[in-house]
Amino acid sequence: MKKTGLISAIILTAASLAIAAGQRNISSLEARALLAKNKNAFLLDVRTPDEYRQAHLNGAVLIPLNEIERRLGEVPKNRTIVVYCAVGSRSNLVAGFLAGKGYGEVYNVSDGIVGWYRNHLPIDR
Repeated sequence: MKKTGLISAIILTAASLAIAAGQRNISSLEARALLAKNKNAFLLDVRTPDEYRQAHLNGAVLIPLNEIERRLGEVPKNRTIVVYCAVGSRSNLVAGFLAGKGYGEVYNVSDGIVGWYRNHLPIDR
């Protein structure tokens, strides 16, 4: 499947699954509190490698949006998943996709790393 076809498939699947799935949108402030409380949470960055190199959250695992289906096995099913991107749109798609695939506790950082930065939270560069 071509890259654009895969992205389209993920978007369509995630959009339909997000409605029925158990994912939650949380702000960057809520995400920081959740990550501080749950040290076992899996922090997933779905941006591009270039975006990740510029800045990312400490402990984040990079699996770009266009690779999520192929690399799904790298996302643990038995842990809380916190997904982020730049502003929350790509991560929302992935969070819905993961919830639809049976991942139990999935959170989308609705304001992304931009919100994280605007709230003066720490970012790795």
